[in-house]
Amino acid sequence: MKSNDLKLESMAKELEASGQYRVLRRLQSRTVIEQPDGSEMRMGLFLDVETTGLDPTNDEIIELAMVPFTYGLDGRIFQIHESFQRFRQPSLPILPAITALTGITNEMVAGQVIDPAEVMAFVGDAALVIAHNAAFDRRFVERLYDVFLSKPWACSMTQVDWGSEGYEGTKLAYLAMGAGFFYDRHRAANDCMAAIELLASRLPKAGVPAMRHLLERARRPSWRIWAESAPYDLKNALKARGYRWNGDENKSPRAWYIDVDDDVKERELIYLRTEIYKREFEPILRKITAYDRFSDRL
Repeated sequence: MKSNDLKLESMAKELEASGQYRVLRRLQSRTVIEQPDGSEMRMGLFLDVETTGLDPTNDEIIELAMVPFTYGLDGRIFQIHESFQRFRQPSLPILPAITALTGITNEMVAGQVIDPAEVMAFVGDAALVIAHNAAFDRRFVERLYDVFLSKPWACSMTQVDWGSEGYEGTKLAYLAMGAGFFYDRHRAANDCMAAIELLASRLPKAGVPAMRHLLERARRPSWRIWAESAPYDLKNALKARGYRWNGDENKSPRAWYIDVDDDVKERELIYLRTEIYKREFEPILRKITAYDRFSDRL
């Protein structure tokens, strides 16, 4: 560390020691978070997309970033590897509101394409794909790149219980500030780097890397329970409990449904039988794993 950096860090520590200030540090790019110690490792891939809107059936990807990293089965993150970042020109011009949100202009994407073969080669043998709001990113990339269909996915936004650890909100920028750093936003690769640093950081209450909690949640199966033909006058009760309505023309029932963890499945079935149907009832169940979780295929 340079002498001026040492001086600034000393000043930051002095401010923090006073109890009157909290200092946020700019995220510094690095390739080694923790030195490998011979334990078994996997290759993870953090992914982020910028798009022309929120609907994967009508909107398009305009930027794709992926950052590979190695992690241990216990959740420790060791090394961050060279990133992938590409722009893509959509079929229609990017709206000013999207440029204001993403920082991406029509000039930046003009003539740009993302080669599926290049994406497939980069993803390679990644053991896990992670996104911050995987329910959004996965639905977009699976429509263009088949390699993501067969990969297990995890979500750094929903599969770590940030609230119980004292964080307010789950937006990446908020979580980063809660962890003591800030970063240059508006670039998908920067979001990936920030999220990896966040997963590598130790949770303030649990005292373990956030990545450990994410892996534990991702490994556990969950269940989609369909409350098919539920009484109409109880729809508000289902909605208040977290059920969502499927009104789409797809293979799934047009009915209320909820996704629950494996350890609360039986409790949810008891609720349906006693509070909704008031009789013995066997609802449609679908087991969900990391291979199809967050995907439109559900």
